[in-house]
Amino acid sequence: MITKEELIRWQTDEEFQLEKVKQDGYNIRYIRIQSEKNCLESVKQNGNSIQYINNPSEEICLEAIRQNGNAIQFINNPSENVCLEVVKKNGRCIKYINNPSEKVCLEALHNCKMIDLDKIIKYIDIEKYPDVYEKYCFMIM
Repeated sequence: MITKEELIRWQTDEEFQLEKVKQDGYNIRYIRIQSEKNCLESVKQNGNSIQYINNPSEEICLEAIRQNGNAIQFINNPSENVCLEVVKKNGRCIKYINNPSEKVCLEALHNCKMIDLDKIIKYIDIEKYPDVYEKYCFMIM
């Protein structure tokens, strides 16, 4: 059972909040006014906790995907930089990116295992990027 004092600390004591998100990144969801510092510690502990962060900064988004590439699925309109970073780490994460740029598509193909090429190409708009598809065809030959 949570006490009234502890409930107040959850909302007013930033050091208490920081301690709690370091223990479990998902604790960020209990903090109404989220500081950059608490948010950063939260995603360092668990990248997927970004889903509970209001308007995450570029730095927080990058840290979240460094901790867990699949966290990209919880980022609304990730920047080109964030998209590139995640597909460099894991090309299969392209499936979570809406309308990836040609550069992101190429990076995803270059940073995957041969066995994953077919899984990645299905998330690339071949009509929009025929050159990417052509490069893919040469990769599988």
